[in-house]
Amino acid sequence: QVQLVESGGGLVQPGGSLSLSCAASGFIFSVCAMSWYRQVPGKERELVAAISAGGSTNYADSVKGRFTISRDNPKKTVYLQMNSLKPEDTAVYYCKANCLGRWGQGTQVTVSS
Repeated sequence: QVQLVESGGGLVQPGGSLSLSCAASGFIFSVCAMSWYRQVPGKERELVAAISAGGSTNYADSVKGRFTISRDNPKKTVYLQMNSLKPEDTAVYYCKANCLGRWGQGTQVTVSS
């Protein structure tokens, strides 16, 4: 069955870095565009970054220059490297398999001193 398992969240100080991973299984990962979204309580889930099957990327304006999305097809994993983190980056981060419309369970990222 399709599974998306995020990891790497945690507590970090402002200006710090975190790297999120999303391990995929149960579908042909290499042909599927993948995305990272985030959500805070009371707000809609918002797109953070996306990567196509061919490796093209796009980012929300709020994270451009600070976050990098990448993928490793043999490992069936998509990554989100987050640098220069700000308190407003605090959210639950979700991985999405765009071709299937399926979501992971989410991982909490908290940026606080």
